[in-house]
Amino acid sequence: MKVSSFPLPVEFVDDYTSGSDSDYTKYWIDWFLGTKGNEYFCEVDEEYILDRFNLTGLNTEVQYYSQALDLITDNLDENLDEEMRDIVEKSARHLYGLIHARFIITTHGLTKMLEKFKKCDFGRCPRVLCHNHPLLPVALSDVPYSKSVKLFCCRCEDIYNPKSSRHASIDGAYFGCSFPHMLFQVYPQLVPPKSTDRYVPRIFGFKLHDVAKQHRYQDMIREESHARIMAGIEGLPTTAAQGSSSGQQNQKNRAADGTGVATESGAMADVN
Repeated sequence: MKVSSFPLPVEFVDDYTSGSDSDYTKYWIDWFLGTKGNEYFCEVDEEYILDRFNLTGLNTEVQYYSQALDLITDNLDENLDEEMRDIVEKSARHLYGLIHARFIITTHGLTKMLEKFKKCDFGRCPRVLCHNHPLLPVALSDVPYSKSVKLFCCRCEDIYNPKSSRHASIDGAYFGCSFPHMLFQVYPQLVPPKSTDRYVPRIFGFKLHDVAKQHRYQDMIREESHARIMAGIEGLPTTAAQGSSSGQQNQKNRAADGTGVATESGAMADVN
């Protein structure tokens, strides 16, 4: 049996040196999942990783792709210096995350994440009126290294930052934008009723008068209307603006001419 070059505690080696090859291929993955900060990840099936069709396109997104894949499957060549091994380890973490994002929207992946959801492994909604409803990880972008992972509450349909700094530093692309919504498409019975509870502000136990809310709403509408009008004026073409100004000038001239006629007729009436 080939021993992985990835350094791990001696007591773990004793557990894995006796067993089938199938068990031993999960060596690096078990270490990765046991590392603090990786609690959001589930174990990707070995069969899924070994099926190269599932990894299509990832070789262009991960440096040292072949070595990183060998490390994940515990087949990495031992003849690597320490610096190179560190580089390959970082690539392996990134590769596993990208594979993970694809795996968790499969039937088996959704089942594994559902179990973590039921155990509240991703935390609970910090909103008081959601009554500690469990959360699910979600990305704001599927592009790696762009946005960190967020937590989605299906009760209030809002997202939150993870409490732990370790979790807050996880790349959102390792979970994807579609995962929580795909989960509830497959398991619609898990969708809770939408939260209709709203916090009511009070002063000395009394609700704020509705007129105050209405005034705030009217002020907001007035400001939005003014902003749209100003934006429309600024967006007028120069010719239209010139035409408008010339039209105003013509109106002034006609008004002046009318006044002159009236004055002259009045003078003629006096002479007569």
